[in-house]
Amino acid sequence: MGIQKGIQQTATVLVILLIIASCQPQSGSGIYETYLVDKGNIETWETTEGRVEPANEVLLLSPTASIIGEIKKEPGQKVKEGEVIVVLNTIAVESKIEQLNDQLAVKQNNLEKTRLNARSTKADLSHSIETKKLKISSIKSVMADQEQLLEVGGISQAKFDKTKQELVLAQKELQLVQQKNSIRLQQLATDEKGLLLQIEIQEKELEQQKDLLGRMQVKAPSDGIILGIHGKTGEKIQGDKLLVSLSDLTRFKIKATISAKHKNMIKTGRRAYVVVDNTRLSGRIGTIMPKLEDGNLQFTVSLTDNNHPKLIPNQRVDLQVVKRARYDVLRLKKGAMISNKKVQHVYVVNGDSAEQTELTLGLVTDDFIEIKGGLKAGDEVVISTVSTIENTSSVSIDKFKK
Repeated sequence: MGIQKGIQQTATVLVILLIIASCQPQSGSGIYETYLVDKGNIETWETTEGRVEPANEVLLLSPTASIIGEIKKEPGQKVKEGEVIVVLNTIAVESKIEQLNDQLAVKQNNLEKTRLNARSTKADLSHSIETKKLKISSIKSVMADQEQLLEVGGISQAKFDKTKQELVLAQKELQLVQQKNSIRLQQLATDEKGLLLQIEIQEKELEQQKDLLGRMQVKAPSDGIILGIHGKTGEKIQGDKLLVSLSDLTRFKIKATISAKHKNMIKTGRRAYVVVDNTRLSGRIGTIMPKLEDGNLQFTVSLTDNNHPKLIPNQRVDLQVVKRARYDVLRLKKGAMISNKKVQHVYVVNGDSAEQTELTLGLVTDDFIEIKGGLKAGDEVVISTVSTIENTSSVSIDKFKK
């Protein structure tokens, strides 16, 4: 059996031993179990009992000022997610929605008018620029003719200079019109953008009111048991007033007790495990009650998987509170050949032989020991045997998996 680094593996093997003693070798055989040294967690814990309870109390508030129209559920009743518990009067919200729809229609009409005006203005501005450009082209054509007449004396210099001045003025007028048109187009774009922004704000407000209308039926956010209804039919209520309190039956925690002699071990955040029908769920100690009750300390455990299907309200469960632990350390499975001594010798498989190696231990539990020195991840170690190989520094082995 080859060595596979980092992979936990045990095997039952048949071993033919060649015991090296003095110069005369002897032999023996037996059934052996080995384990590949790996990295993992080692923990010891104190066992106690706990009870499954809802993890949270859910508080439902009034979404807005209104009047309680109808109470559909009473304290003590179980409810499913989405079931209606209290119905609030919706007249004020419906009136607000109608008002917003009217205002939105007016703004959308204004937007359409603004866009039409913008198209008309853009056409006028474009026509003005084209007119100016045509005027400039006409003056340039006149100047070209006058320039030829000037060369033959058919026109005075003064008349030519006047036409030239008219060209300069026309070009400046075109430049001014273009600048004014640019500003006007920016104003039109700003007007449209402003109306679009107003419409967007109003549409969001309308969606909020529609959402509010849906929340006027106060529904259970999850499965639970109603603990209290805080109001009566016909009663006026303010926004954010407490209406309903109920327990959440989709998330659970563990309420536990332990003897006061272990109180120094119970710390918020300490690891703990809940055992439910052979399933082990991890968690952390949460709230610790300040007072002892009948000589016991009360505390809660918050579970990582707090909606596990095996958790049932008021169910009694076994609880394991971690006392000592080492995480992500080299470890070796406990076996008959592994004692609790901090320094001891073990047999490490190397090809077809096993060499005796000194091992230094750290934390020792019933299942694993922490390796502080002498071995590395992937080393294959003989952890139990039916044959005696004590005081033997090296053995020759022939093994196979069953």
